Amino acid sequence: MNKETIEGKFDQVAGKAKQKLGEAIGNEKLANSGAAEQIKGAAKETWGNAKDVASAGVTNANADKESLTDEIAHNMRERLTKTVQDAKNTISEKLDEMKDRQDKA
Repeated sequence: MNKETIEGKFDQVAGKAKQKLGEAIGNEKLANSGAAEQIKGAAKETWGNAKDVASAGVTNANADKESLTDEIAHNMRERLTKTVQDAKNTISEKLDEMKDRQDKA
């Protein structure tokens, strides 16, 4: 685990708290800021994980450098795109919930 992974996890927790607080007090700007912070944290954590995977790949590269590098690159791309898509879906759901609450108000 590296600095980016830890900071990313922290940003996600802080963002979730900020979002919940914003929702609780009816401050859409604060809630949206919290959601954005969660996305930033997820991206940062994913980048940290990718760095860890790449670092492990460099360490083990002597075994089968070409094959291992291709596999690591593929896995990193898959993890990054999945994490970003999951974050996007979560944020979209939260924004839809906020919109529904605004429409009902």
